[in-house]
Amino acid sequence: MKVFVLLALVAAATAWPSFGSDSLQGYQSDAAKEYSVKQKQHHVNSLLWKIYDHLHDAELKEMADTFDPEADTSIYSDGGDAVHHLLQEDKDHRLLEQHHWFSLFNPRQREEALMLFDVLIHCTSWDCFVHNAAYWHEHINEGEFVYALYTAVIHSKVAEGVILPPLYEVTPHMFTNSEVIMEAYAAKMKNTPGKFNMAFTGTKKNHEQRVAYFGEDIGMNTHHVTWHMDFPFWWQDSYGHHLDRKGELFFWVHHQLTARFDSERLSNWLDTVGELHWDETIVEGFAPHTMYKYGGEFPPRPDNVHFEDVDGVARVRDMLIMESRIRDAIAHGYITSKDGSHISIMNEEGIDKLGDIIESSMYSPNIQYYGQLHNLAHIMLGRQGDPHGKYNMTPGVMEHFETATRDPSFFRLHKYMDNIFKEHKDTLPPYTKEDLEFAGISVEEINVDGELRTYFEKYEFDLRNAVDSAEGIEEVELKAIVPRLNHNDFSFIADVNNNNDAEKLATFRIYMCPHFDNNGQAYTFENGHWHCIEMDKFWKKLSPGNNHVIRKSSESSVTVPDVPHFQSLIDYADGKSEEIPEHYSACGIPNRMLLPKGKENGMEFALILAVTDGEHDATHDHDEESEHGGSHAQCGTHGEIYPDKRPMGFPLDRRIPDRRVFDQAPNFKYSLGSYFFVSYC
Repeated sequence: MKVFVLLALVAAATAWPSFGSDSLQGYQSDAAKEYSVKQKQHHVNSLLWKIYDHLHDAELKEMADTFDPEADTSIYSDGGDAVHHLLQEDKDHRLLEQHHWFSLFNPRQREEALMLFDVLIHCTSWDCFVHNAAYWHEHINEGEFVYALYTAVIHSKVAEGVILPPLYEVTPHMFTNSEVIMEAYAAKMKNTPGKFNMAFTGTKKNHEQRVAYFGEDIGMNTHHVTWHMDFPFWWQDSYGHHLDRKGELFFWVHHQLTARFDSERLSNWLDTVGELHWDETIVEGFAPHTMYKYGGEFPPRPDNVHFEDVDGVARVRDMLIMESRIRDAIAHGYITSKDGSHISIMNEEGIDKLGDIIESSMYSPNIQYYGQLHNLAHIMLGRQGDPHGKYNMTPGVMEHFETATRDPSFFRLHKYMDNIFKEHKDTLPPYTKEDLEFAGISVEEINVDGELRTYFEKYEFDLRNAVDSAEGIEEVELKAIVPRLNHNDFSFIADVNNNNDAEKLATFRIYMCPHFDNNGQAYTFENGHWHCIEMDKFWKKLSPGNNHVIRKSSESSVTVPDVPHFQSLIDYADGKSEEIPEHYSACGIPNRMLLPKGKENGMEFALILAVTDGEHDATHDHDEESEHGGSHAQCGTHGEIYPDKRPMGFPLDRRIPDRRVFDQAPNFKYSLGSYFFVSYC
């Protein structure tokens, strides 16, 4: 993944020519027209600002009014097939109207959004891309447009360098309590600026309120939805490239979300999250206190609901059958492909195939047989408030990646699927000394420089896109203030001996594991390894002799910094600010959430460092300065092969019946007897 930096504007933008109605059919794209990254950024900013209004930008409005998408099909790599199809759907009045809710889990609405994505991804120039985006901004449902534009910018080469504004400032109602939205509307009507405190959902009567700061964190929500845009389940290689190890990444990113949630629960005197079962009650209900821009409130779910069939979607028995078939495949050690052949999963690649099946990915070898466990599960949970459509309720929070983690059932669902993955991992042979060792390398010490201390801070984000605008009425400042978890800066410090005569490239793998469960019972190496959270993974060249390695917490390949505010992107693209926002992706755990909250008097964690052979691990030549896009550990490297050959979670991903294998590996260090305390202040 490349680090994108907005480039300085070299020359003034050439005025876009006006096309009258007589010249539409003769429109030819100016393929040679050059757009700076700054101009592209301005276009994307203008397309996403006040998404529910008509275009305000004069240049884009002229594009929308005068552009004929079919006039010149040479501007598309598919000869215009995608745009012909979408235009026909529009002419036949089959597209979802504007000012209506959108859910990616709704098959027809997803199909329409992907029709637009198909058009944009086949544009061979930014000229084609922005003209189509402007045109369809005025013709297609707003939610479908936002989804198609975001995924197209992420995956299209012609959009390289563009920074997407944070979704929580583009569609704030999906990330904000409805009470705050109503306060913002009231302030807007009075034309009075306002800042509004946003509380987490629930009260002290609900013990899940203790960990709401994790599931409702807007940065965590952004990471979750962005990961599913980087690795969409509907992706096909015909769009331009293969998403390497997509199924395994699905497993790993959700396993880590669940493990981190468990550490947050332990930080708040709660048991680790339990898995849900299709034939048992959903113990915890949820009242989202969140509203759609159009469509009303997100529906609540009461406590102790029994799963019911969802009309037109899935029956409870369907879910049990899919689960049974997947577990049978794990027990047999192979999956049955569409042509009836057997594909072994008793190897390092098996988790990737299993992930494709469970996620309901288009990469699944046999969707018809193994079904769509993950996607249907989200819909089943989202609809339990109105499973038969009796009240015509809108989709629940579980039917949107932006809002899913707000619901405690999200983590119960993913603990359920995580346990299926663990069942597979436990069938694989444990790692041997030969699998673990790195000849001539020994870790003498692993430590931390700086206090592991967490705290809550207040964060402000823009609400102006949540409210309506009127021509001639000046915008007023509207902001939400939300508490969010953060931590003091710290560094990992390791002393590693290279007893070889030559320099060696090493992979550093750092994990942190809770020492006690909620009952004060110590985790053993065997039953605790699945709860470990990945803190960092990076490459370092080791000189012969002793190497003192320092790695800052801010450099972690697991995390990303905050996405630049929408207004900062506007100011820079419009020349009002010289500050260059440096950002590469919103996919990654927020850096401020690298540490779990811990407890007031400290919470014990074990620190684990595995130093493995970087030459063996690396999928391609690189030096120690390469960070592969920054957040490669959970988000890969965009458009490239995953940089690490080892299984994700190595060497803690398999069962550990005898920890002496690790004790005898000098390149492995476990902080036994010197636990690290994470304290909350």
